[in-house]
Formats: sequence, C-alpha cells, structure tokens
Amino acid sequence: MNATDRTPADLLRSALATDPARPLVTFYDDATGERVELSVATFANWVAKTANLLQGDLAAEPGDRLALLLPAHWQSAVWLFACSSAGVVADVQGDPAGADLVVSGPDTLEAARACRGERVALALRPLGGRFPQAPEGFADYAVEVPSQGDRFTPFAPVDPDAPALTVGGVELTAAQLLARAREDAAGLGLTAGSRLLTGRTYDTWEGLSAGLFAPLAAGGSVVLCRHLGQLGEDGLAKRVQSERVTNTAV
Repeated sequence: MNATDRTPADLLRSALATDPARPLVTFYDDATGERVELSVATFANWVAKTANLLQGDLAAEPGDRLALLLPAHWQSAVWLFACSSAGVVADVQGDPAGADLVVSGPDTLEAARACRGERVALALRPLGGRFPQAPEGFADYAVEVPSQGDRFTPFAPVDPDAPALTVGGVELTAAQLLARAREDAAGLGLTAGSRLLTGRTYDTWEGLSAGLFAPLAAGGSVVLCRHLGQLGEDGLAKRVQSERVTNTAV
C-alpha cells in the first residue's frame, strides 16, 4: 500500500509494483469444489482486459452507473476494480432499470433485462468458462474478454472524489472507499502479508471490505469462500492451515 493511493485502481498498481507474483485472491466455491488462485499480476491482467471491454466495446464513460448483479466471486472482484479503473460507478445489487449498463450472473438474468443499456452475462463456471449458449440480449463475458488488451489507460483521469461504489444504499467516492478500507483493515488486525479468510457475501460493505478492499489496502491477500457453510468445522480448520490464513472474518 502506498500512502498516496486514492483509488482502488491505485492500490492495485502499487501492489503490482511491489510484488506481482504474490497471491492476491484465492477463491473457493464449496458447493462445487472449485478453487482459483490469482496472483497480483494475473488479477491485474483480468482487470485490465475487463476495463478495456468496459471502456471500449461497452462505451462506458466516467460517472456511468453499472448495476453489478454478481455474488462473492473472483470475477466480481475483477469487475469492481475494472469499474474503478474506468471511473464507472459500481452499483452492487443495484436496480438495472436505473443503470447505464448491467453485469449479471446466471441467476439474475431476468432482473438484468430491465437495463436499457449494454448487458453482460457471466456464467460463473469454473476457470471462467462461457455459457453453452449466450443468453439472448447479453454479451457473454467469457467470450468477449480474452481478446481485450492486457494494459489499460482510461480516456480521462479517474477523479478520486467522484462516486465510485454504491452498496446497501450508501454511495462512496473512491477516496472514501479507500479510507474506510484502511480503517477496516486496522480493525481486522491486517498488516502487510496478512491472509484473510472470509465467507461474507458481496451485498454489504462489510462483505466487500473483508472480501477484497481491506486486505488489499493492508498489503495482504484474501481467501474468498462462497457457500462456506457447506464446508464444516473440520474442513474450515484444514483450509485455514493449508492456505496459511492469519485472520478470519466469517
């Protein structure tokens, strides 16, 4: 973490400059047995490709509102940082009818159709797999993102004092988001190198902070677990040991 960082995208750039090879997001889905580990460099590459898709093919502009209808998932984390990189407001579980564009998982496609702008669907399959057939009226993220550029430059500098995130009815600027993430990191006892395991969902600030922003603000990493309740106490203890977890927020 750099003291001059003022947006989530700044945090990611600092992490990339410091240690690109270290793990950043380790994702488990305990309903399917999926495990994905992304280093800082790999995560940043996904973010760059997604931001290029957002700014280029989807023609999103700074200040546009994106309804993000995704669960706690590594691809959700990518979209949150892509929005920050392009200056787009990520409205987590927001109303698609009032959004400029929508990004939806497979379980929220009908609700997402209320958006009159661009629509993107994610199958949320292991290894980022595509839909067998893209949902009508949606671009399949897994089809569109691989061809995007590996480096991203916004058309205009991102204003840290502009709205960046809405969750639970609270809107935060990028600077406010970072300030809260740093406070939460301190409250969770996170320091550089900390490894936080969490099973919180992404529909609250507490879930987003523990599951992404606070660990990154501290210079740590996250073990993000979906459907953690299916693991059991013994399984959780083994995961804490195998993943070298230092802190938990379940």
